Amino acid sequence: MKVVDAIKNDLKTDVNWNRAGRLVRQGATALPSASVKYAADKLPIIGWLPRYNYRWLLNDLIAGLTVGLMLIPQGLSYAKLADIPVQYGLMSSWLPAVIYTFMGTTKDLSTGPTSLIGLLTSEIVADFQHDYTPSEIASAVALWMGVYGMVLGFLKLGFLLEFISLPILSGFISAVAITIILNQMGSLLGEPNIGDGTATQIHDIFSKLPQANGYACAVGFTGILFLAVLDHAYKRWSKNRVLWFLSLTRAFLCLLIFTGMSYAVNRKYDNPKQYIFGVAQVKANGQEAPAFPRTDLLAKVASRTITVFIGATVEHTAIARAFGVRNNYVTDQSQELCYFGITNFFNSFFHSMGVGGAMSRTAVNSSCNVKSPLSGLVTTAVVLVSIFKLVGTLYWIPKATLAAIIVCAVWPLISSPRTFYGYWKSSLADFTSSMIAFWVCLFVSTEAGIGASVGFNIVYLLIRQVFARIKSGSTEPRSELELAIEETRGTPPTLQDDIRLFRLTDSFFFANAYAIRTKILDVTQTHHAPLYSSPHAAEAERNWSVVGEQRIARLRKKANISDFSSLPPLGLLILDFGRVNHIDVTAVAHLRQMMDEIKRYTGSHVVIRFVGMTEYVRMRFERCNWRVDDVAAEDYGGEDVEATKLYRSVADAVAAPRLSVLSDEEDEKIRDIKRLDSTYENVTHTEEV
Repeated sequence: MKVVDAIKNDLKTDVNWNRAGRLVRQGATALPSASVKYAADKLPIIGWLPRYNYRWLLNDLIAGLTVGLMLIPQGLSYAKLADIPVQYGLMSSWLPAVIYTFMGTTKDLSTGPTSLIGLLTSEIVADFQHDYTPSEIASAVALWMGVYGMVLGFLKLGFLLEFISLPILSGFISAVAITIILNQMGSLLGEPNIGDGTATQIHDIFSKLPQANGYACAVGFTGILFLAVLDHAYKRWSKNRVLWFLSLTRAFLCLLIFTGMSYAVNRKYDNPKQYIFGVAQVKANGQEAPAFPRTDLLAKVASRTITVFIGATVEHTAIARAFGVRNNYVTDQSQELCYFGITNFFNSFFHSMGVGGAMSRTAVNSSCNVKSPLSGLVTTAVVLVSIFKLVGTLYWIPKATLAAIIVCAVWPLISSPRTFYGYWKSSLADFTSSMIAFWVCLFVSTEAGIGASVGFNIVYLLIRQVFARIKSGSTEPRSELELAIEETRGTPPTLQDDIRLFRLTDSFFFANAYAIRTKILDVTQTHHAPLYSSPHAAEAERNWSVVGEQRIARLRKKANISDFSSLPPLGLLILDFGRVNHIDVTAVAHLRQMMDEIKRYTGSHVVIRFVGMTEYVRMRFERCNWRVDDVAAEDYGGEDVEATKLYRSVADAVAAPRLSVLSDEEDEKIRDIKRLDSTYENVTHTEEV
């Protein structure tokens, strides 16, 4: 009985059991409404379609058509890169755009086969192609990419991807891009026998140059020149609409020109071995019937797919975030992972390779001023037409032309030496992790490169904790304001209506950088008004996306803010680094992006100040080319736009004078919206009279 009584007493008094019971009761109460909301969040089209403006149809039509024309050559090229029959690149490309129309949280993102996924898939295809067909292997990889994506997305575990730091990504993607280019040299040289492995390929490329097919070289390198000239011409004369269109469709035009040339010179031969240069020999009779990937193969590629998944999802979510910031709307990382998982899972039934967000097509989509994800339906229509009507023509595509398109697509992915030198100047640990990722991925394998570099980062952070530094000495007394702030926990306090203080309580590095950035942005937008708020401004600047509005509305409701019009603007943002003993390149990059987003929301007049930064952390900022200037308590000297001011205490940062000056663009924006308000008031007054 004593044991039973002890158990009962533990159940009543134990903190963990009480917390578990409280969470279960809260979850059961909120389950019905939360389930409905969760299901609705998985289909963002429910939120944005009712506010769709029919005037946007032309933009979406043009963008969808342009991206569709790009997707045809890229789909074929990336299938070739994955070492699968090129027609499967087209079969991989039509379904993702349809699903993204319903599940996507960006208007710009274009999904489909990518160069990164193609290369990582080819490594797995090479290992299993003796027992299975290449298309079967690629489909099995795509299915596992879908499973992993759904697990992380539906369970909101996307934060796990943040353990891949920015320097590791730079090294990994650069190595992959170089490997892709080396893999295409065989096609550019007329397919001499070039071996596997970076070192072997470099040796064979130079040793077998005398065996190169001159016609193939002419086609391939002329294609590269054609693509590069159109790209650079548009960058130089960007206002020329003809060059704009030619540059956007340059891959399709290159494919069209050289396919016609290939047909003209090769059609007279009956045997493909007699062709002057190699052609793709696309063979397909429409879309093949769906089939589930072979179950015995799934077990063999499950672990190998993890690297493909990591590379593809990091690329996908990074592109989505970047274009959301650029075009002033909010993306949902967990929802993007849900889409990524659903699309790859069901797309794998159609004999496809893995798919994800593509930077080049997304940039083109954005430059076409696309207005919503509905453009994806047009892209799907273009791809389906090519699958069912153009396969006979695609047979004659030169392999050297596909290689040229791939080379030009991946060349921008290679980080410049200046980037790695920047890591060297900023942090030896970040530089080391980037070099491990680069060289191991380049000469060993992508799995080993990612594993070794992430492992190095984890070991480095653990060693930092083991050998933690301490300082001894007296400390100056703190003000009453600082003592009061010290007692607060949780939500950062508002010192005045237009001042917001955030206190970082631990090291700021790659693993928590995205979460801290998101928290600061959420609090800022929840408790402060944008640059200029008006009941008519929202209609004047109508945006397709409702994700950001819904998120901020939920946060404000949770904070019991009902009167949005009374929210103060943000004039001063203070970041207290008093407890931060380490910061890395990834955190500094996130902080830069966060400050840009805050200024876009509140206006460039907002003043941002640092407090309590150690010499080590300040040195890290300066090594990342971010000036941090000390300000004495008795002499503030105004704000320097080229540097962030560092204060000894929060009280000093609050007391220092501020210069609140709007930019010309913001001033003009306010005048325009005030004129709009005046127009509405005049119309209302007339109706009342």
